Amino acid sequence: MSATPHRLVLTGGMLFDVARDSRHEGHLLIEGGRIAAWLDDAGLARLDAVPRVDVAGCLMAPGLIDLHTHLGEPGDDDAETIVSVTRAAAAGGFTTICAMPDTQPVTDTPAAIEYVRRIAARDGAVRIEPLGALTMGGAGTHLSELAALAEAGCVAFSDGDRPLGDPAMLRNALRYASMLDRPVCLTALEPRLMRGWAMHEGAVAHRLGLPGAPDCAEEIAVARDLALAAHTGARVQLGIITTARGVALLRAARERGVPFSAATTPHHALLDDRWVLGWLGTRPTEGLDPTRLPPYDAATRITPPLRTPDDAAAVVAALADGTIDLLVSDHTPRTSAAVEREYRLVPPGITSLETSLATALALVHAGRISLATLLRCFIDAPARLLGRPVPRLQPGEPADLVAIDLAHDWQVDPQRFHSRGRTSPLASQSLRGQIALTMCAGRIVHDDGRRPVVG
Repeated sequence: MSATPHRLVLTGGMLFDVARDSRHEGHLLIEGGRIAAWLDDAGLARLDAVPRVDVAGCLMAPGLIDLHTHLGEPGDDDAETIVSVTRAAAAGGFTTICAMPDTQPVTDTPAAIEYVRRIAARDGAVRIEPLGALTMGGAGTHLSELAALAEAGCVAFSDGDRPLGDPAMLRNALRYASMLDRPVCLTALEPRLMRGWAMHEGAVAHRLGLPGAPDCAEEIAVARDLALAAHTGARVQLGIITTARGVALLRAARERGVPFSAATTPHHALLDDRWVLGWLGTRPTEGLDPTRLPPYDAATRITPPLRTPDDAAAVVAALADGTIDLLVSDHTPRTSAAVEREYRLVPPGITSLETSLATALALVHAGRISLATLLRCFIDAPARLLGRPVPRLQPGEPADLVAIDLAHDWQVDPQRFHSRGRTSPLASQSLRGQIALTMCAGRIVHDDGRRPVVG
């Protein structure tokens, strides 16, 4: 990709105001890495000599923020590097991704935090904000030196997909994090009920002969984590919420005024445990088709597991009414060698940065959530959790933005992903809505090849 001009106009887009759920036709002048002005046609004519990119037919919005991205580097560069993950993020419309701490080594020291920040600043197409490990090695036995991690630049604390089972340690961690003004991102699962699991515990698991993870593992953890959030007053993000029982607890806590954020993924909202059946199941009358997969396809092994259709419907309803306020990718790339084994022994993971927005847009196209809700879950809520101003397409703001072609139909081909990961249950599925252009700090970091810089 050629260098982006210092001064550039994006022409013909539909500028989306997330706060007001409104759209305005116009042009954006980008200068020095920031949005310099909104232009009407007359203003555009006065800048005839300035290079431009035609984004007609596209919706313009601030760049997406992902709070839950798993890296490979350091330690597992075959699965993913910082270069490949940031290119995948840019292709998916993300201009900031928050790196989970479960790398090798775990980011539980200032040196590990500084390494990720340094390599990302040097090689990354988009920003990477590292999370610090809540416990040493992510093992759940001893708290990390949280103050040192915060001073080194971590934006939040988490143990990644490893749930912290000790409530006393978690209470201390939440108090400590609150003193440091950092949020804590928790995996809402009771680990002792997850031993040996392969998929969701239910009728499909029984039919396939696979050991299951019960929905009460989430219910118990959500109840505990909500109680500790209320007790400590810490900024807590609960995720990844996947069950109707978990949603019910969140909704009751919202009504009581308990402060928290809750996250789910687009794939947990749209897919369900019938995808593990693959062609052993029944072809749906509409929407995405799990019967294109073989049964036991390793791409369907995800943490938390895909739940029942009723659970997925409850998650969508929670997104629509704000009970769940965050959408995350849970991008977890795996090498081909890692997934070529017995289903229950496959390391859970999904390659999802490049499909998350389009997957969520399927809910918008079906009328199940609004476009404004979707964008608030990917932009506003993550910024607020991190204690940052909500991004807007306003003069003076950093030029972190995306152009989304909402009407473009495309077929998911994991072999064409920018990510090194290739495990996606959406392979060969048709999605509507694709990123036409992503700009980070005024630099074009992804385009669809159909919109060259002119002039």
